[in-house]
Amino acid sequence: MTGFYHGRRVRSVPVIRIVHLDAAVFRALADGDLATANRLAPVPASEWLAGPECRDVWRMRLGQALDDPGSEAWTTGIVWDPVREKAVGRAGFHGPPDADGMVEIGYAIDPAFRRQGCARAALEALLARARQEPAVNRVRASIRPDNVASSNLALPYGFVPVGEQWDDEDGLEIVYELAVAA
Repeated sequence: MTGFYHGRRVRSVPVIRIVHLDAAVFRALADGDLATANRLAPVPASEWLAGPECRDVWRMRLGQALDDPGSEAWTTGIVWDPVREKAVGRAGFHGPPDADGMVEIGYAIDPAFRRQGCARAALEALLARARQEPAVNRVRASIRPDNVASSNLALPYGFVPVGEQWDDEDGLEIVYELAVAA
């Protein structure tokens, strides 16, 4: 999808929304039980969301939801495309803002919907939410050095590298942050 702005070609962004889930849906997706997830979730999930690539994320979010049910609205949800009426990925925060007002974002788009603006739309939705929340003053994104697509997505929004960290799942990550004001 493209358009023109002041004579320059720009990519338009699909309209999406991030649909939050509860512990029961996290459990079903973590178990790969798409039928149960679809019975319980506010919107239908996809095979990809219930597949092996996503299950570890759902297990983490299930643990968070069980430990702190109030955190569900701050964790990963389904990226829903209302025009197509399809789940196109997952996105959200890693949890509520910490004591310093920082939230970390994460997103992944189903391979069938990549390179269509869905990740950009999810990032913009997450940033808009962060900017609306008085408790948030900083957004973090941790990206593997070889994930050029994610780096290329985040950097134009003003994310700057602030360090590195080791993630047990992803290995070395560059930590980027963006200051936001409510």
